[in-house]
This record gives sequence, structure tokens and C-alpha cells, in this order.
Amino acid sequence: MKILMLTPYVPYPPSSGGQIRTYNLLKHLSKKNQITLVALYKDENEKKYFQLLKKYCKAIYLCQRPKKPWQIKTILTTVFSRLPFLVVRNYSQEASLTVKQILDKESFDVIHAETFYIMPHIPKTKIPILLVEQTIEYEVYNHFLNSLPLFIRLVLKIDILKLKYWERYFWRKANIVTAVCPSDESIIRNLEPDIKTTIVPNGAGDEMFITKFTRKNLENPAILFQGNYFWLQNVEAADFLINRVYPKLVDELPSAEIIISGQNAKKIVYQQKKNLRVIDIPADDFEKVKKLYNGAALFIAPIFGPGGTRLKILAAMAAGVPVIATKVGLEGLGITNKKEAIIADGADNFVNEIKAILSDMKLYEKTRKNAYNFVKDNYSWDQIAKKLEAVYKSITKI
Repeated sequence: MKILMLTPYVPYPPSSGGQIRTYNLLKHLSKKNQITLVALYKDENEKKYFQLLKKYCKAIYLCQRPKKPWQIKTILTTVFSRLPFLVVRNYSQEASLTVKQILDKESFDVIHAETFYIMPHIPKTKIPILLVEQTIEYEVYNHFLNSLPLFIRLVLKIDILKLKYWERYFWRKANIVTAVCPSDESIIRNLEPDIKTTIVPNGAGDEMFITKFTRKNLENPAILFQGNYFWLQNVEAADFLINRVYPKLVDELPSAEIIISGQNAKKIVYQQKKNLRVIDIPADDFEKVKKLYNGAALFIAPIFGPGGTRLKILAAMAAGVPVIATKVGLEGLGITNKKEAIIADGADNFVNEIKAILSDMKLYEKTRKNAYNFVKDNYSWDQIAKKLEAVYKSITKI
């Protein structure tokens, strides 16, 4: 099949959730399909990844979007138009012209749009469009609304209403909307019952799967949370770990160390404390990410915001690291509590579950092996790419 794929980011390095998803899809889809990629970039240095992606694509077009979000032009356009900030911030005139020129001279079987806010770059066309919603964006921002000062809350509320309107608008423009988990698909169906939907989940990166289980240090355990801190949900989780979990855990397990790592970790506000490390990792240093996963005894994910599936949790399972996470964090993965992962919701609950699994080697080994097999059977990118190909064919009638 000939696929025109649009992404609001350069899908390399595989460090953020969206980049991991697109990079792995490109790797596996390119085995049987011909892909033309149009990707937005912010910084010129992102162009260096062109050659790394070229082996998976027939052609690649990198188009610039605003480098920084808080520009006067972006803010004014948001305030004085019907468009929400997320759409304005990710719009590229260069990309719109590029996509039009590509479609004028070449035919495709399907257009694949990753995220609804890449959709404004697609002109009117008869080519079937598959829209992937990695998360329901208006739900994510709405989650943080009440934590903000009143003035900012009022401004953001207006933007969320616009966001919801346009998110739904572009769902209707697609031939099929693909969610990554059942809860997101349910939201889409409830709001727009007449559109066609399906689920194509996220997966664990191929490079994260271990080849053998090594013995972990449970006497002086490293307890990891890895994330991208440009993402509000991860900042919220880090804050919860530092201010709610760490003070209780250090009293109960003084030998345990909490590690909070990832892109933009410098954004996290904290005071230097014993057995608490915050590690800022450059976007292209995924070897450091792998090293942290492999050295961790536990992965904890106090995710409270809605939507999507958490690639960080799938990565931990693939790396043979037991996961303790909130019910919201595990939502949509099909996991059974106390089998493939452990659910905890309050700070006391997290500490109790951490103590319980670290003191029970049999439970520890059983949980991580169950998780590894579960992810291998259900969340490998090869299987996910095959499912996506079947969805393409369902709307193209090939």
C-alpha cells in the first residue's frame, strides 16, 4: 500500500510516547508498504535524523512549525480566532503547501494522521483518512483545570471548549478514528456515535525487551519513574512521588532510592534529599533510559490524568521490571491486578505495595514474568502494525 503519513513531530529519537509509536510503526509498516512521511519540526538540529528515518520511507518532508509555543503571533491568533492553542501552536504553512503539492502529483491508498491537530494540513481529498488519537486532548487539559489560579482557569476553560469542538470536528472529517485504548474509544463513540472507530494500541519498543531475567537488588532497591516532563501528567506524577510517596517511603524503607528521570526533568521543582534523584535525560540518549530501566527493581507510575496508554509502563514490563501504578495509569491495558501489575492509588497504598512486593521474592518474580509474557503476547509492534494494516484495508477496500 501507498501511505501518506503526517506527524506533528519528527519520529526520532524514540524518546516521547508519540515518537516511540511512530518510529516503531514506520519500522514495521515499511516491510510491506511504501510510506511518504510529512513531519513537523521545531529546531533545525532535528533534521539530522533524516537519514535514520530514510530507510523506512520512500520520501520524507520535514516542515517547520513555531519553535516556541508562547509567541505573540500564536497567542494573538488563539485569542482572536475560533482555533484552540494546540492547533495554532502546531500549524505549519509549509506543511500545508507540501501536503497539497504531494497530493497534486501523487496518489495514495490512505492518509495516516497522527493526532487530530495535524489534520488542518490535509486539503479536501477523496483519499481515505485514518486519524489516530493518541489521547483525548481536551480531557487531558480539563484534568488540570481546577489546580490553576482562577484567572488562568477562565482563560483555559475557553480554550478547552474550542479544543473539544475542533477535536470532534476533525474526528468527523476522518474515515475512521483510531484510539489506543477502550476508554478513549468509548469517549469518542459517546460524543460522535455516527463515526467509525477502532483500537490500535501502543506497544513496547523492540529494544526494551530483555533476553533473560537477571537478579535484582531488592535489599537496596532503585525505584524508577521515567517520563517526558513536557507532558503535564508526568510532572504531576513526579510531584506526587516527591511530596507524598518519598517522605513515607524513606521512613519505611530507608535503603530504597527513588529515581525520577526523563526529558525536561529540570522542570521538576524539588529539594535535594537523601535517596532521591532527579535525572534530566537528553532526547536522543535512549541508552541511558534503557540503563535506568535495567537497573531498576520497581517501576512506579502515579498517573492520575486520563487518556491514552502509557508506553513507559509497557517498557518496564518488557524490561522485566514489576510495575505499581494507579488504576488510571493501567487503564486500557487489559491488566489483572496482582497478576501482571499492582494497582495503588494513595501514597500509603503505594508504600504498602512497594514493601509487600520487595519482601516477597516469589511474588516479585511471578509478577514480572507474568508482565513480560503479557506484553510480548499483546503489545509487540509487529502485531500492532499488522492490525493497523488491516484497518487501512478496511477503509480502502484493497
